[in-house]
This record gives sequence, C-alpha cells and structure tokens, in this order.
Amino acid sequence: MSKSITDCLDALMQINGAQAVALVDYESGMLLGEAGAGVDMELAAAGNTEVLRAKMKTAESLKLNDAIEDMLITLGRAYHVLRPVASNKGLFFYVVLDRQKANLALARRTVLDVEGSLKL
Repeated sequence: MSKSITDCLDALMQINGAQAVALVDYESGMLLGEAGAGVDMELAAAGNTEVLRAKMKTAESLKLNDAIEDMLITLGRAYHVLRPVASNKGLFFYVVLDRQKANLALARRTVLDVEGSLKL
C-alpha cells in the first residue's frame, strides 16, 4: 500500500523508542518532512546528508557496484538509522531511536517496509 510522506513519518514514529524521524533530500540536505522531538532535525539532516554522501562517494571510488541499504550510527544513548529510498533517488529516511527502548532489528525492518511504501 502506497503512503504519503506524512503517513510514512507517522508509521516510523510508531517504532518502539522512536524519538524523531525525517525524510531528507540528500542532494540539498533539506527536510521534506519531520516528526518527533528532542533533536534539531534540520541540523541533523544537513549533517547526515554529508555522512551519506561521503559513503556513496567512497563506495563509488572503490567500484563496489552495490547499493547502500541503510547506515547505522550507534551513539551511547541513541541509534541513528539512515535509509536511502530506492524508488526515489536522492531521498533518505533518517530515524533517531532511544537505544534503551528500541529493538534495532525490528526498527530496521520497519524502516525497510516504510521505505518501500513511500509514494510521491
């Protein structure tokens, strides 16, 4: 079932431990939508755009001929998941999870499902 940006962000906020979520344009670093609280998502989106771009550039330089499924940044209190949207090149979902509350495997699966359902 196809979902709008708002529907996708709402679904991501249902992940146990979700603190903040966003859909980001990694060409510009701009937010297309966000939900949650406690994180300056505009700043985080811009910074994590650089992280994703760097990994994509490195993969291209190494001629890996493969696609990034997702990227995980593990902090002391949080997980940050970045997942490019396969059907909409140039976009990625950014999810911030409370490490004490989130089940990382289930969260990654939910982000995968939501990413596949996005319809623009």
